[in-house]
Amino acid sequence: MANEQNLIPGAHKLSVEEASKGGIASGKARAEKRDLRKALEMLLEQTFTDKKGNTKTGTQAVTERLFAEVMKGNVKAFEVLRDTVGQKPVEKVMVAEVEQSVIDEVEKAVLGDG
Repeated sequence: MANEQNLIPGAHKLSVEEASKGGIASGKARAEKRDLRKALEMLLEQTFTDKKGNTKTGTQAVTERLFAEVMKGNVKAFEVLRDTVGQKPVEKVMVAEVEQSVIDEVEKAVLGDG
């Protein structure tokens, strides 16, 4: 929950001109992302012939290359592969209010001061 004492009413009001420029820029950025996504989808669907004369789709070629990198021990490639197949570990963050005395006690235990 936000600390309402830190909020300043009306501190971030934009003029109509500023808001309009932001909206135009936002629309342009969305269009660029859409165009990039469409171009990549087209490339992944295209058929390519490799040096050995084998025909494969862009998706197959990229997948094979990614897997080859994983087999070489490329950890980043492994993470991309793992995440793509839906096995990304869930990251959980717990937020709680804790008294300073408890924090001090934990720090002492972790740092070996107590």
